[in-house]
Amino acid sequence: MRSATREAMTSTKAVLAELGGAVDLGVGAQIFASGRAIARAPQLLNLLADPTADTAGKKVLIDRVFAGQSDATRAVLAAVAGSRWSSQGDLLAGIEDAAVRAVAATADQSTSIEAELFAFETAVRSDAGLELALGTKLGSADQKGSLAERLLAGKVSQQTITIVSNLVQQPRGRRIGEIVRDASRIVADQADKLVATVITATPLSDDQAARVARGIAQRYGRDITVNRVVDPSVIGGVRVQVGGDVIDGTVATRLADLRLQLAG
Repeated sequence: MRSATREAMTSTKAVLAELGGAVDLGVGAQIFASGRAIARAPQLLNLLADPTADTAGKKVLIDRVFAGQSDATRAVLAAVAGSRWSSQGDLLAGIEDAAVRAVAATADQSTSIEAELFAFETAVRSDAGLELALGTKLGSADQKGSLAERLLAGKVSQQTITIVSNLVQQPRGRRIGEIVRDASRIVADQADKLVATVITATPLSDDQAARVARGIAQRYGRDITVNRVVDPSVIGGVRVQVGGDVIDGTVATRLADLRLQLAG
């Protein structure tokens, strides 16, 4: 992430924090919808992403275009418009980031949006037809959003339904798995956590997963949400991925390294 975009996202996060209780599930949905509207209006997107355009003028434009939205939604969009983004794509990513954070902030302590997102990603990954239906460029955005809502209704929190049903409507060139992983990372960051994907040949027990989580938390100095993946091809050992960091202690990797050494 480029420095201008990083600073812009920090500013937007600060505005969300200041809004506090004014941000509810409806505000999150409005921010998502506003991002789609901006993406469909090239002239508006170009102006909002233009670093040379007058900031005050951008905020006036936001108030005019989105007059029907809540004060909180317009405040977030004004923060986005008033920041400097490295590209138009980064500005749209910033709106998405704000929307996910707004929705995540409404969840109670008993709701694990990260776990629900991971379960949805796993289900999609194992069903090629479902992945095609949600990721196709042929279906309308509304149809994909409605499909996600039907699939998740009664199975996960309303926060997860809101996040997924909106994200599939504006994938921004990403596959469904990447979209959901990005959202999970944002949700975890909103709660000051990291997401670790732990891959083993056989299922970890809850006790083993807890020990792994404690070890990772000590290494990174933050709370950890662990997603468990079973992959028999690793043969044995553990592979852990936290963001761009990979800790690979699997037997399959050690055997591959050995073969390379012997070949050399």
